[in-house]
Amino acid sequence: MSLHADIAVRRNGFTLDLKLDVDPGETVAILGPNGAGKTTLLRALAGLVPLHGRVELDGDVLDDSATGRHVPTERRRVGLVFQDHVLFPHMSVLQNVAFGLKADATRSAREWLERAGLGEKADAMPRELSGGQAQRVALIRTLATRPRLLLLDEPLSALDVTIRAEVRRDLSRQLAGFEGVRILVTHDPLEAIALADRLVILEQGTVVQTGTPSGVTAQPRSRFVADLAGVNLLRGHAHHDHIELDGGAVIAAPDSGEGDVFAVIHPRAVALYLSRPEGTPRNVWRAKAEDLDLQGERVRVRLTGEVPLVAEVTPSAVRELRLDRGAEVWAAVKATEISVYRA
Repeated sequence: MSLHADIAVRRNGFTLDLKLDVDPGETVAILGPNGAGKTTLLRALAGLVPLHGRVELDGDVLDDSATGRHVPTERRRVGLVFQDHVLFPHMSVLQNVAFGLKADATRSAREWLERAGLGEKADAMPRELSGGQAQRVALIRTLATRPRLLLLDEPLSALDVTIRAEVRRDLSRQLAGFEGVRILVTHDPLEAIALADRLVILEQGTVVQTGTPSGVTAQPRSRFVADLAGVNLLRGHAHHDHIELDGGAVIAAPDSGEGDVFAVIHPRAVALYLSRPEGTPRNVWRAKAEDLDLQGERVRVRLTGEVPLVAEVTPSAVRELRLDRGAEVWAAVKATEISVYRA
């Protein structure tokens, strides 16, 4: 089962304009900053907002503005799962899952709950469930109707971090057994990498990058993707052994080629010093510590200056360098630590 969509949606001054293809057996994660158009895309595919273009699901045309064809949402066999699960509060868990089923609804709903390890919750009311259990019931209720297209809108974002990993594992197992088209909207890179075969990065209503999780994060093409990958992204014009950055600074980078390029520097490749270092580093800049953020056993230091960067150092280095907001340091990056690719 596959999906082919070439659509434009215009709403309240915002335009979503993209082409999206999902192959059989593929889970696609849509990522992007707030306001990028992620939820608008899901609503368009579900038939909930008017669009210009064409949507084809498994050979069936759901929308075609050229011919005026529009299949109503209730006839599309589309399943929607939202972050707030929206269970019917006056129905038991079993009744929630059976809702929308036809023949042998109760028996089928009970089988779904048993397979998901929630059989003992069949007679419970939604208010008696934990957040993770409620979200799993919402997913089961949707899958039980056997949709052809499954749309997941931030399905784990409302969950406590302590149970998110457990529900993510269960969701991964459920998706693996689902035969329809699977599209996930998320802001969590870990969630996207764990659940999706391919990432689609949406910014300001258009697709800016797509590919496997490893491919996208290895060569980010926007600031948003670089932040997801946790790396520094610079852009400029290459001249063989150096790059003239858009801001005017110059960095040394061997074999950069000629033309517009991206340069990626991992925060761990950024060394910090109290005085200007001597020796091998060919890239040295004066910088000021703008912000410090402790993440696990490392500290990410956001630097301003000629070349804005994020450095990653140990807590002991923070003490030795007497780092604090506003502290002035020297930042150094070896030319061989810079990854360069075409813009």
